[in-house]
Amino acid sequence: MTHTPRNRTSISRRTLLRGSAAVGLAAAGLSVNAAGASAAVTSTKIKDLVGTQTPVQYGIGATDLGIPAIAPDGRAVWVFGDTWLDHVGGTNWRSPVALYSGTTNPNAGVTFNGCAGNGATTQAHAPQLWYYPHDHYFTTVIPSDVITIGGTMYLHAIVNGPHFGAVRWTEVWQSTDSGATWQHTGLTFPGDKDGGYFQCITWGQGNDGYVYLFATGFQRDKGIKLYRVPETQITNGAAYQPWGWNGSHWVWGATATEVLPGGFGEMCLRPLGGKWLLTYFNAQDYRIDAMVLNTPTDNLHTAAKTTLLWGGEWGSESHSHVAQLYGGYVIPGSSLSDLHLSVSQWKTADNSVYHSMQFRIQGLL
Repeated sequence: MTHTPRNRTSISRRTLLRGSAAVGLAAAGLSVNAAGASAAVTSTKIKDLVGTQTPVQYGIGATDLGIPAIAPDGRAVWVFGDTWLDHVGGTNWRSPVALYSGTTNPNAGVTFNGCAGNGATTQAHAPQLWYYPHDHYFTTVIPSDVITIGGTMYLHAIVNGPHFGAVRWTEVWQSTDSGATWQHTGLTFPGDKDGGYFQCITWGQGNDGYVYLFATGFQRDKGIKLYRVPETQITNGAAYQPWGWNGSHWVWGATATEVLPGGFGEMCLRPLGGKWLLTYFNAQDYRIDAMVLNTPTDNLHTAAKTTLLWGGEWGSESHSHVAQLYGGYVIPGSSLSDLHLSVSQWKTADNSVYHSMQFRIQGLL
């Protein structure tokens, strides 16, 4: 069955054909932090992982995102978004799909050795992780982030309809067999929760019994809010606590308050090297940035911000400038000084490029 390409103009990716106003600051390979000083960050493209510009793997000829998490059995499960057998809008439309990787040294380049879903990891085509039709009601379901707590993996997903960028609700799925099969937890959040800020999330497990979440809208026009939930209560919507300003100080349980204004897309929060690393697509400035935090409740206004990859123009790309980039998920095996990211790219003008790539970032710390 053939599907026509979706209209994604509401999420403003097509507007990202423009150059970044900050591109000139990176001409020497330097990144700007919050204080305006420069940090010597070096970025290197390792490879195209999956999608266009690579051989078809597990029935994946075009895809994006690529959110990795270590499964209970030790393998990495990589979750991808809208996927086709051949090209954007082509045949066998699925989302989300997932691949397994046994790569332990990301410097050698990530490879895949199986597909998750429906319990069949040797099948030729990676299946949609759960059934729903791509129709006038369920346009598509986009993965937001995945986390492993004990023997269970949890996947937060964004239900779009009647068109891409219109969020009906978000939901949490779980797997107790390292990603082979997925079941709905029964937990959903309305699309307009907290003013539409709880649509695209990222989460990381602390050492204090809580999972911390940064959240924003799916349209790349909102700032970031912070939440936490006990790690044993992820499927209990009432257990999610917002971080907010109560008029005199910040406190858990107050009305959710922006912790950072702006326009943000995909985010990735991970505890790493005794710190918390937040990487995020900074849509307003057309780049992927990072903050290294002591705790998720650090003041994001004043935290140092380092640009890892700059948006660029087609035909003028380099290891540090990537045309129509988005995503930016931390790859297992990374450290703060030797960071690997899964980065997406989509050439919306003709759909000839729609894939996930691997970048190595050195010098963040």
